[in-house]
Amino acid sequence: MIPLLTIQSIEKSYGNNNLFSNLSFDIKQKEHLGLIGMNGSGKSTLLKIICGKTLPDSGELILKNGMRCLYVPQKEELDQDKSVEDSLCIEIQKHIHEEKELQKAVKRALGTGKFNDANQQCKSLSGGLQKRLAITRAVASEPDLLLLDEPTNHLDINGILWLEGLLKNAKFSFIVVTHDRYFLNSVCNHIMELGTQYPDGFLRVNGDYNKFSKEKTNYMNAQQQQQNSLSSKMRREDQWLKQGAKARTTKAKYRINQAEELRGELSELRIRNKITTKVDIDFTATGRQTKRLVTISNIGKSFKGQKIFDSVTLNLMKNSCLGVVGENGSGKSTFINILAKKTEPDSGQINWVENLKIGFLDQERMNLDPEITLKQAISPTGKDSVTYKGKTIHIITWAKKFLFSPQDLDMPIKRFSGGEKAKILIAKLMLEPADLLLFDEPANDLDIPSLEILEQSILEFQGAIVIVSHDRYFLEKVSDQILYLDGNGNSKIVAGYDQILKEKQLNNEKEKTKKVKKIQVKKNFNIKFSFNDKFELDHIEEKIHKIESEIEELEKSILEPKLTRDPKLLADLCSKLQMQKEKSDNLYERWEELETKKESTQ
Repeated sequence: MIPLLTIQSIEKSYGNNNLFSNLSFDIKQKEHLGLIGMNGSGKSTLLKIICGKTLPDSGELILKNGMRCLYVPQKEELDQDKSVEDSLCIEIQKHIHEEKELQKAVKRALGTGKFNDANQQCKSLSGGLQKRLAITRAVASEPDLLLLDEPTNHLDINGILWLEGLLKNAKFSFIVVTHDRYFLNSVCNHIMELGTQYPDGFLRVNGDYNKFSKEKTNYMNAQQQQQNSLSSKMRREDQWLKQGAKARTTKAKYRINQAEELRGELSELRIRNKITTKVDIDFTATGRQTKRLVTISNIGKSFKGQKIFDSVTLNLMKNSCLGVVGENGSGKSTFINILAKKTEPDSGQINWVENLKIGFLDQERMNLDPEITLKQAISPTGKDSVTYKGKTIHIITWAKKFLFSPQDLDMPIKRFSGGEKAKILIAKLMLEPADLLLFDEPANDLDIPSLEILEQSILEFQGAIVIVSHDRYFLEKVSDQILYLDGNGNSKIVAGYDQILKEKQLNNEKEKTKKVKKIQVKKNFNIKFSFNDKFELDHIEEKIHKIESEIEELEKSILEPKLTRDPKLLADLCSKLQMQKEKSDNLYERWEELETKKESTQ
């Protein structure tokens, strides 16, 4: 089978930063590739090279004849003054020109993206809905290869489950850059990590992320053993080379050359094995002995007359971590800004203990001036050293903790990737001892090794932590309890996602009841009721009952405690649940249509 895309020996550098050299691989049909790597390893650049937005310094890209490649960047490129329908139409008509077929394709896309208001302007959509629209119009354009750069950023849990359902059984190939480990397990059948610790510049595994993680560990262990073996052999060769002058005259030249080749191979191995792949994150608590740090009593907040949450009551205790989950627009960031004293609640009361020290990592990374240098950003005093846990550390050493080189210190902030900017903010946050740490989407843009270190540092922090995050794996790992905001003004403290799913189930049942009632009153006198329609109507309740029984079984399965240890199975079940609910919704809509036809003939 001819590959869709073949990359041969490409190279790309920015200044002294060499992203990749002699990189070669291919993408086949129906290949679902998860692309991972450290921040700054060139993942986004590679996608831009593949779609033609950036040129490599050297090398070649070979595309299969007629292959359609579409790219969805991290930041959506939508015309904000266009409606949802127009935005879809503009993209789809690039390959569908017949008017009738175009309208059908746009209608299907509106259903795929679950957009209820086709006339809504893009500028009025939330960040999550804009992301969904960008992905929907790309999929509706029927690509052979789809490139997605951090697609789960800004999506809430419903949006992520929607995207998983869309990609899991996709007939097209795709490359997705993401650090969401649940997502990688759910939708990818290949994982590739970019990194100079690998001789080919990458490690590629046929399987999901769990399999990749195991094979990477085995690979790195084997590479270390290879280094140890070569070191022993090199020591023997060095001893042989250091023999006396009489012995040296008898040495074969080929063995001397062989020893030099061995020395070069060993040097390369040492460099690869020495590469640091994890940042050094360790937040500092103030040492305060107070157990209860913040008391929240019945606080509520509204926006433009719409209540986003109400009656939130809880205590933030020392050595605790609260996760905050909810749909987009449910007030997650507003809640954390109230805790940070950046805004006030409309009702209720919140009390902080005296002289509470708060550290805050905001979602938009607004605390970074894009024009200043890295050195100015991580050294607040402008000196060549920082003070960390009472010790003076040189700025170069401090930068290396976060995988920045000495040359990076003079680069402006705007030149760094999103993940690197997140690390800069974490570096600043670590310098100030805190009682309460507030994180708004900290997992956005961070690479997986950094996330693993961040998880461990959160678990070890001796204060209180509140985290807004859509990363299920991350949140399940670190949180003691979760504040769930349903987007309708309601809030609830839950132990985990199983309770959130129960809440969603109840809401779905309410919506179904509303649909049944609507069926009884809606009429359309312009539609004929045929014999086939009567047969379908007579049996549709049976179909609905069967689907709802399957939904009930899936929801029971999802609630089993053992699933918290099996993220792949959980994601798979959630995807199936989402698909069955969509089928149920479609049947209810069809029931409504058939009842309307029937009533119109009476």
